Amino acid sequence: MRRAKRGLATPALVIFLILSCAGFSGLKLVVDRIPRKKIPGASVIYIPSGKYLKYATLGYSSFMADLIYLWAIQYYSTYTIVDRFQNLMHIFSIIAELDPRYVDPYEVGALIAAHEARDLNLAYQVLDLGLAKNPKEWFFPFLAGHYAQLAKDFETARKYFKITMEIPGAPDFVKRLYAAASFRVMDFKTSWETWLEVYNTAPDDRTRKIASNHLYRVKSTTDINLIKEAIEKFRQRSGRLPNALSELVKARVIPSLPKDMDGKDYLYDPKTGSVEAPTIWWKRSL
Repeated sequence: MRRAKRGLATPALVIFLILSCAGFSGLKLVVDRIPRKKIPGASVIYIPSGKYLKYATLGYSSFMADLIYLWAIQYYSTYTIVDRFQNLMHIFSIIAELDPRYVDPYEVGALIAAHEARDLNLAYQVLDLGLAKNPKEWFFPFLAGHYAQLAKDFETARKYFKITMEIPGAPDFVKRLYAAASFRVMDFKTSWETWLEVYNTAPDDRTRKIASNHLYRVKSTTDINLIKEAIEKFRQRSGRLPNALSELVKARVIPSLPKDMDGKDYLYDPKTGSVEAPTIWWKRSL
């Protein structure tokens, strides 16, 4: 059960609640008779604001939240209502007002917004509302970050992963997601520092190996970018590509050539000017 049952109410309150529910159901039946083609989603208009509806429930706001939540699932399963998504935030904010700690509607509302409406900003709004009402629930920003990551919006993803990391009880793997997202937006400094923290606090060899390989990836990417910049400076000065990377040092374009984390030289092709790491980062063994 989601929560403990309340004590017995007075007969008057029970009668009032039954009449309220009957009135709500009756209203929906009347509205449902209106042709959908003429007024798509018309039933949404008749749902009052959550804060006013909460007073009318006389302590049974959780029960009313359940009713509206079940109705909302049915409503958003009615695909003939073409404009049903424009009222999604209104409907789920009503449920949030009635029962702020009822977590399922936030998750389902965001799911509908992301996958049915294909509106990630709307999904973020629902999950932001869930976090605002439940600041200790790390799952809300994590889910928002997950949706952003699937959409390859890594800047938004890492923003939400960072929020998740700061909530007590969040799983350790979120830090890895944050580090990976930072790499994708080319914030190599943050990615390196985060992966290094993961490495130093790893609870097992597997996690330590994963962190080490990602550190290799960050360093090799940074080093290769540095070498490529030096090659371009050399080309601009001499009008040609260097025959070997050692020429970059001799020409004082770069003070020294970096090596990868395993002490190996980076691979250079003098014909194309391409530079590669000597090891594929995810195949690297320790």
